[in-house]
Amino acid sequence: MARSKNEKTGTTSTKKGGIGGRLGNLNTWERIGGILAILLFFSSIYLLISFISFFISGGVDISHLNITSKELLSNPDLKIQNAGGRWGAVVANLFINKGFGIASIGFIYLFVIISLRLGKIGKFRMRRNFAYGLFLIIWTSITLGYFFSSLYEKSFILPGGTYGYFISQLLNSTIGKMGTFFLILVSILICIIIAFEAAWPLLKKWLTKIRIKGLKTAPKKALIAGEEIDEEDTFSIPQAPVIPTKEKAFAKVAVGDNVEIVFAGSKGADVLEIEREEIHHEEPSPFINRSVNIPEPRKSSEDDGLYEGADEDMPDFDPTLELSRYKFPPIELLEERSTGNPQVSDDELIANKNKILQTLKNYNIDIVKIKATTGPTITLYEIVPAPGVRISKIKNLEDDIALSLAALGIRIIAPIPGKGTVGIEVPNSKPEIVSMRSLIASKVFQETDFELPLALGKTISNETFVVDLTKMPHILVAGATGQGKSVGLNAIISSLLYKKHPAQLKFVFIDPKKVELNLYAIIEKHFLAKMEGETDPIITDVQRVKNTLNSLNHEMDLRYDLLKKAHARNIKEYNEKFISRRLNPEKGHRYQPYIVVVIDEFADLIMTAGKEIELPIARIAQLARAVGIHMVIATQRPSINIITGVIKANFPARIAFRVASMVDSRTILDTPGANQLIGKGDMLVSTGNALIRVQCAFVDTPEVEAIAKYISQQPSYPSAYLLPECHEDGSEDSSVIDLKNRDELFDDAARIVVMNQTGSTSAIQRKFSIGYNRAGRIMDQLEAAGIVGQNEGSKARQVLLQDEYALEQLLKGLDQY
Repeated sequence: MARSKNEKTGTTSTKKGGIGGRLGNLNTWERIGGILAILLFFSSIYLLISFISFFISGGVDISHLNITSKELLSNPDLKIQNAGGRWGAVVANLFINKGFGIASIGFIYLFVIISLRLGKIGKFRMRRNFAYGLFLIIWTSITLGYFFSSLYEKSFILPGGTYGYFISQLLNSTIGKMGTFFLILVSILICIIIAFEAAWPLLKKWLTKIRIKGLKTAPKKALIAGEEIDEEDTFSIPQAPVIPTKEKAFAKVAVGDNVEIVFAGSKGADVLEIEREEIHHEEPSPFINRSVNIPEPRKSSEDDGLYEGADEDMPDFDPTLELSRYKFPPIELLEERSTGNPQVSDDELIANKNKILQTLKNYNIDIVKIKATTGPTITLYEIVPAPGVRISKIKNLEDDIALSLAALGIRIIAPIPGKGTVGIEVPNSKPEIVSMRSLIASKVFQETDFELPLALGKTISNETFVVDLTKMPHILVAGATGQGKSVGLNAIISSLLYKKHPAQLKFVFIDPKKVELNLYAIIEKHFLAKMEGETDPIITDVQRVKNTLNSLNHEMDLRYDLLKKAHARNIKEYNEKFISRRLNPEKGHRYQPYIVVVIDEFADLIMTAGKEIELPIARIAQLARAVGIHMVIATQRPSINIITGVIKANFPARIAFRVASMVDSRTILDTPGANQLIGKGDMLVSTGNALIRVQCAFVDTPEVEAIAKYISQQPSYPSAYLLPECHEDGSEDSSVIDLKNRDELFDDAARIVVMNQTGSTSAIQRKFSIGYNRAGRIMDQLEAAGIVGQNEGSKARQVLLQDEYALEQLLKGLDQY
């Protein structure tokens, strides 16, 4: 024993000398595991060399290997050609000839993964890899023993080994050679289906192709489902549709990545156990969910109200038939930027955990458990406070935790809804880009049964976040400049372009900046809607915006009239009736596509036109959901004079990118949080009941251009989808208005205008609960009668009559006229 004294501290340390003392320090499993990993890894390399050498020189060594092991190892005169020496020859012969044959090479793979596990190198599923490896060794040995049984007396190498030969002969005598063959085939097919998720769908697709070829090469008359078809008839089997998953939740998500850090109390904070589950990468679905029309059995004409002359045997109407050759954009137009695995190391998780614990400990806050969930840009640390700890104390330490972590965008959720934990969101040091391609190719998006699916991004737990626009039903997007708002709009539009046919969806693009949405102008005849006579499909002028919004109001009223006649509650029921030919086109019925109105820079429109823009938008937001008209509004100025109470009341779904202040966050979300985001696509999505933090998908301008260009090269309609005509307020010449055919509400409206001394179309619309178009015609008649002056833009009209007596005299004169 040796003693040494520290001169500075005066403490005495004791050290054990010699090899025994150093071996005594091997008291941790990590060091022992490392030593065992090195020994096992190099032993595997030695086995591999011995096996390969045995395949080459085994014919010479095999005569020496028949003697006893003691004589083989002790006789110096024996010359062994194996590169592994005598030990290598004996072990190779033991594994290959007396064991599992050539399949024994698989044991080297098993030894390697065991060594990696002991050394804690890499992240993989130990049990799964070991089980599959062991199965393949046994299966290969039996298979080689079955097919090469004749070589067992001729060759120095037994392909299946003694084990494979014995088991194959036992099976042959039990179930016969044919039974053994089928058992070998079935067992490997079952293993492949269990190991690979896409194996069974691909196998079904292959069998379907074989069946189609068999049908095409069948005799001229073939019997299918009891009906005879001619060989000359065009016969095709559509691609198998994806069976939609039944989902009651608002959003669909995929499996993510969880890291759990568990320790007992603050005292045990230095004892750490980390369990990281593998990310289940979302593979593209083998079947792309496209419009597949499957005729449904019809009811009798008395039950379903078929119009007179309709043939019940007619197939369902296919709205996509006019553009049947239209091809959806391929996924190759999008770039793959993300690796699919958040770049968060265990060291970073442990360091952040320790800093959080130390900060809480400084304020006498004890923690029972902590769990970390990694996402593409954010890691969520869920902590369980000790009994008696007030949550408000943790909430108030937000700035202190941000200071200790030296990170931007720390957000504390106290408590997490539905859980008995407190969440601390910490940005990752190396954020992961979420590419649009990974979302479009995901199984969640491909197999969704949503009417208008939007792939917005990935959540904190690395789950694909897909929502249905028809259930939202309108979205308000807000955020400061450069925080990802325009990219978010492109992600919304791209999701719909990848999922819907031009016959099923139309866009109305309103872009006061004139450059953000101009990329989509080339798909005018495919997906865009505009008023008749308009030359530019992207609406940029304020006056044209007002006309278009009024036209959409008129379109909404027309659709409600059609729904009323068809006894349908919403557009989905109406289109189902029309597709099943239960509505007569001669009576005005037609297939109704969804219309999505996208407005960028909403603040500029409000500043320019004010109420003339806000009121039509509010009316659409209130009523248009049932008739398939939905709105997506974006603004970079989330102030109360832009996002008014009327707008907020009718837009329950909101997306907030990073904003400058807490006041702006409250304006958008009615709660703070958006001011604590880190930018670059980091956003909070509110669906009316909870806030979800999502990293927005990134789609670059060249990708948008490529998608638009590809669609523009597809077959198209002769023109864009035409919206009904709607004259702007005061656009008609007052000299040609016939005052003999005045509106029924003309007199009452005139009295209201004179009494309030305010000539406003929107005021008449609200007072009498009528449409904007009718209120505009009444205002034109008031102008023609000389009660109000001419239109002055966003200002109210001047009232020319000062009292009600003058008005009554004028009304009497109009009656005589």
